[in-house]
Amino acid sequence: MREFIVEADGGSRGNPGPAGYGSVVLDAATGETLAEAAEYIGVATNNVAEYRGLLAGLRAAHGLDPSATVHVRMDSKLVVEQMSGRWKIKHPDLKPLAMEAARVFPAERVTYEWIPRERNKHADRLANEAMDAGGRGEQWSAAESTAELDSAAESTAELDSAAERLGGGAAVADDDGAGDAGKAASDARAATAVASPGWAPADMGAPATFVLLRHGETPLTPQKRFSGSGGTNPALSEVGREQAERVGAALARRGTVQAIVASPLARTRETAAIVARHLGLEVSVEDEIRETDFGAWEGLTFGEVRERYPDDLTRWLADPKVAPPGGGESFAATATRIAAARDKLVAAYAGRTVLLVSHVTPIKTFIQLALGAPPEALFRMELSAASLSAVAYYADGNASVRLFNDTSHLR
Repeated sequence: MREFIVEADGGSRGNPGPAGYGSVVLDAATGETLAEAAEYIGVATNNVAEYRGLLAGLRAAHGLDPSATVHVRMDSKLVVEQMSGRWKIKHPDLKPLAMEAARVFPAERVTYEWIPRERNKHADRLANEAMDAGGRGEQWSAAESTAELDSAAESTAELDSAAERLGGGAAVADDDGAGDAGKAASDARAATAVASPGWAPADMGAPATFVLLRHGETPLTPQKRFSGSGGTNPALSEVGREQAERVGAALARRGTVQAIVASPLARTRETAAIVARHLGLEVSVEDEIRETDFGAWEGLTFGEVRERYPDDLTRWLADPKVAPPGGGESFAATATRIAAARDKLVAAYAGRTVLLVSHVTPIKTFIQLALGAPPEALFRMELSAASLSAVAYYADGNASVRLFNDTSHLR
């Protein structure tokens, strides 16, 4: 099942006054923009515009994949709390919009989160562009050529059910000024978007998504020296700390990570701590996602190993069960513990997106296992410092690699 992020906003210059909304649909794993929607809606209140933005975003997501799960992020506390069922909806102009929004996807496949305004800039920009156009006397939307989405009438029973989900037993919160009730029933316009090709998986609930982050550079990284779990345990360099800051800023903009888990080594914990400050999350430590122990080769370059341990290196390259001399760990042993860690973390974070801050070999192993590739595939992958990869794990045991070695946030 695909997972989307819907970010939505709306505004009114006068409340009520000239109003517009904006919404964007993002891929939850990669942060890629899949669809945008925006429209100038005439004179309305802030709350009506915000609900119109929510409805447009949900409909755009439904057009991409009606079987998807959706996480809505808005800076409107009122809309988030009312749609979550914690506050009652009192204003007559908002109830029809809320019920329309509740019918787009089944309630169990939509979650809501309040975010600060500064983290909702994309939708806010679209809403303001719509209001600017309205101020010029233009009837503007983000995609003038697209047909309005179908808004077929639903039965009274369905409306009652939606109202009960939204209002039953909830606390009361004030809605602000009235807008045009006729506008509340009109269709939102949504930008066209093309879904990813292929077959959609069976409806098994939201996957556990691992966003795999390799730690930032250490002093050993540019020299391409073996740096595993049995060496000097280096900290990040100044370049590595800057890379971690850039990763944190990029992930904060995407807003999809819900938890952070790090390897116990210094470079991963430091990277995770920097990213966590951007995301406002705590860091958990998982020993099993540590780097491979390279034994006597720790701190050496590949050339130095080839010169000093030629026969050991040849055997190591030919057989994943062979470990480096001096108490090292084989790739086969690494794969065994990574598979165990994967199963443990998938169970712990089912349906959620978790950032795993780890190392070259563990991350390559996650990818290799997800693809069902042979062990020698590890030698055919390039994984840069502070790069992002992503794998989604479904309830039937299948996995989908969604991203590999992305460094766009560092440029």
